[in-house]
Amino acid sequence: MQAYRLPSVNGYLPYVLSGARVLFIIGLGYVLSIVLRRLIGALRSYSVRVMVRKGQALDFEVEKRATTVANVISRPLMTLLWAAVILMSLEELGFKIEALLAGAGISAGIIGVAVGFGAQNLIKDVIGGLFLLVENQIRVNDVAVINGTGGLVEEINLRTTVLRSENGAVHIFPNGSIQTLSNLTREFSYYVFEIAVAFDQDTDRVIAILTEIAAQLRLDPAFGPAILADLDVMGVDRLGPNGVTIKARIKTLPQKQWMIGREMNRRIRMKFQSENIEIPSATAIVRLVEPALLFSPNRDELKAAIREVLSEMRVGPPSA
Repeated sequence: MQAYRLPSVNGYLPYVLSGARVLFIIGLGYVLSIVLRRLIGALRSYSVRVMVRKGQALDFEVEKRATTVANVISRPLMTLLWAAVILMSLEELGFKIEALLAGAGISAGIIGVAVGFGAQNLIKDVIGGLFLLVENQIRVNDVAVINGTGGLVEEINLRTTVLRSENGAVHIFPNGSIQTLSNLTREFSYYVFEIAVAFDQDTDRVIAILTEIAAQLRLDPAFGPAILADLDVMGVDRLGPNGVTIKARIKTLPQKQWMIGREMNRRIRMKFQSENIEIPSATAIVRLVEPALLFSPNRDELKAAIREVLSEMRVGPPSA
């Protein structure tokens, strides 16, 4: 009976060397990814310093734009780097990369013919993303309204833009499908007030009180740094059925308008209460008809009563 012979160490040596080369390739890719991230970060910091020194925009505006562009650049570069690492690792493990690439090319050709009609949408999205970046329309951490949907801009890619709304929902928009875009936090923001008061109130006195409240708010160290200008009172905006509406706005730093507006509303409520300024509420007049009349056998009297009520409500009487 022939004894079983263990394979020699030399038989495993090629596999050990291949595994070592694969680990080296992966480690080299990891190091290059770190170097690439730091290089992009250094270029971003340098561009921020240059733009701030030239006074092209406020510091936080430049920071948001540089961060957006750096994120868009880093993603495709990282994708290419790790794709190269994967292909080199497969080749070291003995896979025929040429055959794989040829098969992928044939498959890509077949798939390309199948999706060729939809390629124009992809090109449209990419071109739309480039214009978003070049024209500096929105940046990461801006608050924007896209196609009627508002939220915080979390990502801007070449193909898509990602918003997160106030309730936490994530909205993804292909850049080519963006029809309307409103940036609520570019360079500065406004909080707009519409204060309704009763008809018998002195509007000049109300405007003076609003101006005083805004001045006190600007002196508050907790809120003053976020306010860029005094209250801009536009005046009496309209006369409504329940009172007079006064319109004003206050200029703030980006994304601070809601905080300032809430505090302003709180102080307006307290001041109006202490000054006995009435904020009107919607009212309705209801006329009750005597029950005896409703059950009266006289039909003509009932019809006359209904016509009278409808006439007071400015509604034409029904036909007899």
